[in-house]
Amino acid sequence: MQNEFWFIVGSVEFYGEEALSHVRAHAEEMVDYWNSNQVFEFPVKLKELGISSSNIENLVLEANYRKEVKGVIFWMHTFSPAKSWVKGLKKLQKPMLHLATQYNEELPWQTIDMDFMNLNQSAHGDREFSFINKRLDMKNKIVVGYWQDETVIEQINCWMNLAETTAVSENIRIARFGDNMRNVADTEGDKVSALIDLGWEVDYYGVGDLVAEMEQVSTAEIDQVYQEYLTEYEISDENKQSEFFEEHTKEQAKMEIALEKFLIKNNYQGFTSNFEDLHGLKQLPGLAVQRLMVKGYGFAGEGDWKTAALTYLLKHLAKNNQTGFMEDYTYNLNKNNEYIMGAHMLEVDPVLANEKPILEVAPLGIGGKEDPARLVFGGKAGSGTVTCMIHNGNEYEIIINKIEAINCKAADSPNLPVACVLWKPLPDFSQGVRKWLEAGGGHHTVYSLALNAEQITDLCDLLNLKWTLIK
Repeated sequence: MQNEFWFIVGSVEFYGEEALSHVRAHAEEMVDYWNSNQVFEFPVKLKELGISSSNIENLVLEANYRKEVKGVIFWMHTFSPAKSWVKGLKKLQKPMLHLATQYNEELPWQTIDMDFMNLNQSAHGDREFSFINKRLDMKNKIVVGYWQDETVIEQINCWMNLAETTAVSENIRIARFGDNMRNVADTEGDKVSALIDLGWEVDYYGVGDLVAEMEQVSTAEIDQVYQEYLTEYEISDENKQSEFFEEHTKEQAKMEIALEKFLIKNNYQGFTSNFEDLHGLKQLPGLAVQRLMVKGYGFAGEGDWKTAALTYLLKHLAKNNQTGFMEDYTYNLNKNNEYIMGAHMLEVDPVLANEKPILEVAPLGIGGKEDPARLVFGGKAGSGTVTCMIHNGNEYEIIINKIEAINCKAADSPNLPVACVLWKPLPDFSQGVRKWLEAGGGHHTVYSLALNAEQITDLCDLLNLKWTLIK
């Protein structure tokens, strides 16, 4: 079943059938242009005109029912009395976009007359429609401009991806191997509220469930994945000849295979681990987690299921481009060159890499297990966002900070056996950090150089999530 978006055009019956036939013809031409030129990632389907309360309500109910419909674009070709839209809009359960456009790009000054004025009343219709949307608190997106304009098309495409992502959000399932890290507060949350409000399912599994899956992995499967490691990553000649390196790295391959099989078999889009709960495992999953994040899975450490789900959601929105799980770790406080280093014990997403990752085996000072394999690299420079999700006791809230990332490489810190990224919070270091702390922002985030703040706040509005943007 192919995802699609519906195009519903507003008008009114008293214009008569001749005028309405022009409205339909204009709408058909617009949809044909969009679809034939494939300007959008998803096809647009023209529906009957919205000209009465009953037919608008029926159109909305049908859109709600059809799973393939990911959102509805409304255009007011002419004046369309807003009371006719109330019953339908109150029932609408799909994301909506108000396209404030007009069929003609320019006014035909030499031929314009009252017939043209009556038929092309988009400016009039837009204000009537937007008033009722505001009155009903519809949280709709508004895009303004000519329907063939590249900027308008880009904005609609962006909204379509947001709308499709909200549908994905309704079906997120997260597997937790172990519980939350003991005594940590900001990784906790109300899982029942997450299910009711967002559709997120969060299930607990003992680490033994993962161990049982690992026992089913064959040597041939492990060898095949290990060969992938040898070709995809930088590995020193010494390590290539080391039995210790091979043994410890193959243990991560075994975990990677088992984790992926478990997630696929049980339909999970993300997962968590916890270094305090490793009974039956030889190592903390490191390389295994990094490899699965590259494939688009959501993840967060220390049992932080909220961030694992948010990571999956934002990775999906970003097409898995430069977006992944992160942890605020340490500061650089040189005057006029302050920045934050983000890292984790092992699990920094390789989609953030500025260079070909280095595969290493090194000790891990926590967890009490053997040395795990992991990928080491530095992050890219660029503009982006860091985003966290907190539960303040009453509701979930998303906190977003705009950032400027700084280029770094693994060679800059030769004694640091983990990947890291560097960024400067905006509007400046002092205000960015202070306002984040005042808002109760957590230490686990989703770091992205692909998503901007507007995309994330628009997504929050579609999901009816409270949000705070650091300014």
